[in-house]
Amino acid sequence: MELRITTLSENTAAIGNFLGEWGLSILVESDEANILFDTGQSISASHNAELLGTDLSRIDKIVLSHGHFDHTGGLKQLLGRMGKEIEIIAHPDIWQAKYAVGEGEERYIGIPFSRQELEDLGARFKLTAEPVRISEHIMTSGEISMVTDYEVIEPNLVVKEDGGYRPDSFRDDQALIITTEPGLVVVLGCAHRGIINTLYHAQHLTGVKAIDTVLGGCHLMNASEERVWLTIAALKELGVKRLGVSHCTGLPASVIMAQEFGERFFFNNAGTMVSLP
Repeated sequence: MELRITTLSENTAAIGNFLGEWGLSILVESDEANILFDTGQSISASHNAELLGTDLSRIDKIVLSHGHFDHTGGLKQLLGRMGKEIEIIAHPDIWQAKYAVGEGEERYIGIPFSRQELEDLGARFKLTAEPVRISEHIMTSGEISMVTDYEVIEPNLVVKEDGGYRPDSFRDDQALIITTEPGLVVVLGCAHRGIINTLYHAQHLTGVKAIDTVLGGCHLMNASEERVWLTIAALKELGVKRLGVSHCTGLPASVIMAQEFGERFFFNNAGTMVSLP
């Protein structure tokens, strides 16, 4: 299978006149399907796609990794440019009222649009907790089981309901899994449920043990040094051949990973392209 993965939006830009913006959007193109995984925070994904000469109308599906603004905020602009009805695959919990709280303050961090606004622009939501097979070799992870004892969700990320807060369990956190001849390619949004949990889940779903490439957000920006080293040890044990980190991984963790993985490591910035085979 011919496969090209282009990061359209990320915190930093790798080339030319690309825009960097807190968030993530990754375009997966193959001879089976063209999939947009997340949409960035606002204008960056659309702007950078235009610079690349990407025909957004050729995108077959949109997959949302979870319901945070920095992964969904580009939806309206991108839908407007696509100019067609398009299926958006996501977990039902993306529509929860998601907040970050701390020091007596609350900040809404959920999807910045109503469902009706997006449907008026052609969005057709397929909401399910189960994995979705998009093509022969490409699928979503669905809900990810939390099995490691060191991957935990930050307590300041909550859901508001009935006038109060409860911890966000991030049942909506999901990844995109691509089966290739060299092994699995796993595209992460934020990996709120843990990068290692996600990779174990991908192996379980596909029955494939070899992991060729992992790229996207690893949500280690506030992780303890112990968790970072446990994560690195697990990635090495899994035999990950190529690791491209983005967005919420955090610079301290990224630097350690770069040192530990050497030539197998890359910063997956806006403008980065990965091709297989």
